[in-house]
Amino acid sequence: MSSSHVKNAVWLPVLVLLIAMTSIQGGAALAKTLFPAVGAPGITALRLGLGTVILCVIFKPWRLRFNRQQILPLVIYGLALGGMNYSFYLSIRTVPLGIAVALEFTGPLVLALAGSRRPLDFIWVGLAVLGLFFLLPIGHSIDSIDPLGAMYALIAGALWAVYILAGKRAGSQHGPATVAAGSLIGALVFVPLGLAYANPGIWTLSLIPIGLAIAVLSSALPYSLEMVALTRLPARTFGTLMSLEPAMAAISGMLFLGEVLTLVQWLALLAIIAASAGSTLTMRPAKRDIDPVGELRE
Repeated sequence: MSSSHVKNAVWLPVLVLLIAMTSIQGGAALAKTLFPAVGAPGITALRLGLGTVILCVIFKPWRLRFNRQQILPLVIYGLALGGMNYSFYLSIRTVPLGIAVALEFTGPLVLALAGSRRPLDFIWVGLAVLGLFFLLPIGHSIDSIDPLGAMYALIAGALWAVYILAGKRAGSQHGPATVAAGSLIGALVFVPLGLAYANPGIWTLSLIPIGLAIAVLSSALPYSLEMVALTRLPARTFGTLMSLEPAMAAISGMLFLGEVLTLVQWLALLAIIAASAGSTLTMRPAKRDIDPVGELRE
């Protein structure tokens, strides 16, 4: 009985986290199918607007209390969250989902490795750089990678790093409720912006159920599941498993969007996954300070 209890304690949160990652990437794939009718800015408005409503209903961020020192970081956090969504959707207009997520992952990876001086850390840096070299159209031709789309993915990654740093200062003690507050701030800026540049199809009422599905798959469901996993997994294990997300994205793109990566692209993607997982596994506990708010994104 005790061994069964141990197995459940280990595998249940892992399964929950895998479902959360599948949900996020399934939501991104569903969103991409609507680009012809709505446009990437329109999808950002739908996803961020409806996702914010859901998060606010669940977590009631207006009950939170932030001190004066937390207000500016909260605003930066919210703007980074909205900008990250906007840039990511602009990226996957022209870049395969798995590659966009891998490029986006370089933001928190650089943040995790910043200031590292140990020889082992340079292995992870080298793997990440190698992966980037073969994913980006730098000095060689990769017909399937659009330079502008790749740039948007890297911008999303940089904003992800800002999101992590600002989220810690904004009030990580509030957990996912801080995500709801930040999402509300981001929505105030990026929902009007997305609507302004959306295709005319955005105003079709029949899109609302699909928009709700994207919001649930990309925000409400995975955020809730990730919080369940976070309370039951060590931070290092959680971070290592999260490193699988580019692969989950590539599989989602392949299954739902027909996006087939080349062998070189798969190897480059795996190099970034290895760099992310390796840096998490070998990180000194004192430096492992990315909190639950930092892990929840997009």
